[in-house]
Amino acid sequence: MSALFSLLSPVELAAAAGIALLAGTIKGMVGFAMPMIFVSGLSMFLPPELALAGLILPTLVTNGMQALRQGAGAALASVRRFRVFLLIGLVCLMSSAQLVRLLPQQAMLLIIGFPVTVFAAMQLMGRVLTIANPSRRSEAVVGGIAGLIGGVSGVWGPPTVAYLTALGTEKTEQIRVQGVIYGLGAVALLGAHLGSGVMRAETAPFSVAMIVPAVVGMWLGGRLHDRIDQAMFRRATLIVLLIAGVNLLRRGLMM
Repeated sequence: MSALFSLLSPVELAAAAGIALLAGTIKGMVGFAMPMIFVSGLSMFLPPELALAGLILPTLVTNGMQALRQGAGAALASVRRFRVFLLIGLVCLMSSAQLVRLLPQQAMLLIIGFPVTVFAAMQLMGRVLTIANPSRRSEAVVGGIAGLIGGVSGVWGPPTVAYLTALGTEKTEQIRVQGVIYGLGAVALLGAHLGSGVMRAETAPFSVAMIVPAVVGMWLGGRLHDRIDQAMFRRATLIVLLIAGVNLLRRGLMM
């Protein structure tokens, strides 16, 4: 506990827990956005490196919950179906994670915010991207983009959500697939940032402390998810993306 309070004041810790609760709730409802909410929220009052460390363990735990909600068999089927996406994304994530200390905060925020905002705005305006016959090449390209962004920022949801939405994935399956993809990515992210030094003895207590509010939020969000239909699920997903993307762009451009 003393190590934790050497990093944050009690007020900052309470604010971080509130952000974790919100991030978990949104993730439980639409399947993603925890890293985006964590990074954009925590970076308002914490260094970006500490914000990134704070999201790693809650992301790992909540994605495990999400992936296994329908059982291990369904999760393994999702791994087989999206194996190319996962493999290419893993390689790119591990490669780009070492750049996190070299990129300025402004560049990191703009790299995440621009594609998020463009995709969500286009979808909400009715310009729906569809992939009728997905190929391994298209899956590899999207996986690579997601991995590159994820390694640098801890945020690899937008390209993944765009791809799954373009495939017309049913909401329950989309939640599970996201859990599997993000869960394996979270394992890789943890390993990568143990190597980069972002996750270390000084920052790990903060990440551990964020697990409980994130899990409580996941439970609340899961209950909301079960009450909404496919159309509402899609719209909620896009609104969350747009808000997060605009906020990241705003902060990146104002620095």
